[in-house]
Amino acid sequence: MKQKVLIAGLGLIGGSLAKAIKKSNEYIIYGFDVQTETLQTAINEDIIDQSFSNFEVAALDVDIIILATPISETISLLQQLDTMTFDHEIIVTDVSSVKGAVLDAADQISNEQVIFIGGHPMAGSHKSGIHAAKAHLFENAIYILTPTTTCAQEKLKTLKKLLQGTKANFLILQPEEHDEMTSVISHFPHLIASSLVHQAKKWEQVHHYLPELAAGGFRDITRIASSNPKMWQDIFTHNGNKMSKLLQDWINEMVTLKEYLDKDNQKDMIDYLEQAKNYRDGLGEKTTRGALPSFYDVYVDIKDQPGAIASVVQLLATSEISLRNIRILEIRDSVSGALRLSVTSHDDQLNALSLLHEHNYDASIDI
Repeated sequence: MKQKVLIAGLGLIGGSLAKAIKKSNEYIIYGFDVQTETLQTAINEDIIDQSFSNFEVAALDVDIIILATPISETISLLQQLDTMTFDHEIIVTDVSSVKGAVLDAADQISNEQVIFIGGHPMAGSHKSGIHAAKAHLFENAIYILTPTTTCAQEKLKTLKKLLQGTKANFLILQPEEHDEMTSVISHFPHLIASSLVHQAKKWEQVHHYLPELAAGGFRDITRIASSNPKMWQDIFTHNGNKMSKLLQDWINEMVTLKEYLDKDNQKDMIDYLEQAKNYRDGLGEKTTRGALPSFYDVYVDIKDQPGAIASVVQLLATSEISLRNIRILEIRDSVSGALRLSVTSHDDQLNALSLLHEHNYDASIDI
């Protein structure tokens, strides 16, 4: 008999989870959302099997619930679940990027039928809504789980089985360490990206052609500033103390850099930039930490012409070299562009490099 799964909130994350789970054909998927149009889209596109505009009606009839809603709404739904009378145990998880506040709410649940396991799939997009949902959104991404101390291992296995269609890599963390790490590498960068955009907007009053020049690196580093403002405000509300501390650290860092510039301290500036480069170049490479997979990069210079990227990808595909990630680092009119191709093993890295050289590509790897 198929288990029934309720996904509450059918936006980018909830819709993508529904698509990934539905591929297995092992579950009946219920969808809850406050937007009637979203529910209709989910039904029309066969993302869910049944739609519900009443959360309690749907929740009482399922085995597993995924709360894919903003943090404040997730906490509210947890409180609602605590008041319901279930005739069976249910596993409840969430997708919130702040775990402390959610786990605090989960710890207050006295309903013995509700087993909560915190979750955070670390993938997303600057796009939002069910139309942006993709079944492969979480493939090879880190999916963090923060089970409560009383959660049985069999329940954790049940949740992992449900989520195996995401093809994500699971990592178990404590709520506090999760929140500290995501603050540094996810939440705080959003604040910085938004501040950079504001700075550019102010300077546009002086240099009217600035938007035309704001391409390449500026667009890459500020892309996340295009994400949903209300969603991010909700995150900052529940992670405000850590954001404030990181912001003060950043201000102190900027004071140091300003001193280097004001005093033309070239040695310290070079050391500062060198340390940043070395750390950044080593992120994710040639190390495996628990569930965190290694990856290896190959850099390829290509011309800015139709089919250039496709030719490289096809060449590697014919030799069964699987790409973990591909990124255009630089591509401009009439100038060579650089592709960064990430593969999953050192052997694939060397084979890709050799293959590209055989076909007269200018390719290299970091040694």
